[in-house]
Amino acid sequence: MKFLLTSAGINNKSIHKALVGMLDKPIADSNALCIPTAMYGHPWVGPGVKAWEFISGKEDNPMVDLGWKSVGILELTALPSISEDRWVPLVRETDVLLVSGGDALYLCHWMRQSGLADLLPSLHAVYVGMSAGSMVMAPNIGDFFVGWTPPNGGDETLGLVDFAMFPHLDHEMLPYNTMANAERWAAGIQGASYAIDDQTAIKVIDGEVEVVSEGHWKLFSH
Repeated sequence: MKFLLTSAGINNKSIHKALVGMLDKPIADSNALCIPTAMYGHPWVGPGVKAWEFISGKEDNPMVDLGWKSVGILELTALPSISEDRWVPLVRETDVLLVSGGDALYLCHWMRQSGLADLLPSLHAVYVGMSAGSMVMAPNIGDFFVGWTPPNGGDETLGLVDFAMFPHLDHEMLPYNTMANAERWAAGIQGASYAIDDQTAIKVIDGEVEVVSEGHWKLFSH
């Protein structure tokens, strides 16, 4: 897979250009599936209006409303109750997965329970994450971001990229997301980690990492 891991969606020209470059055809010719599952596990979001706004492209973070040829919904909590032949071919045929923010550990749990986590490495789609949808690709998220607690505890996530992410750096609505707290968070992360603001994304193709930014960010490495 190709990964475009954003803090707040495709919200500037540089990130948009990066996305177009990762697709092998125009956005208008590309089919998307949106995954709202992470939202249900976060106390500030949950089911209801926020999930509908994401799915319908009515929220402030551009992902679903970019002009895709088609947009469908892949609800991970439903997948264990239906046969794989009902949904796996759909995922294999899609051009891009649009994965919302919310709670990263809740999303990770349902990616594993649904079977999507096992399927991801074999897909040719572009994976576009926002906030928790990006963080879930890391080996772990760090104690700072643990909210919903998985059955086995811990902060481990999928590890499909080899770095961790601290999104929404210096966001005016998130007073704890400061660079000082990002540095403390990074000290507890094994390996590389990035603090990124809402104008920043991380592109990963074949293991090659490139930061795309019109804002500010910092790489922490031990």
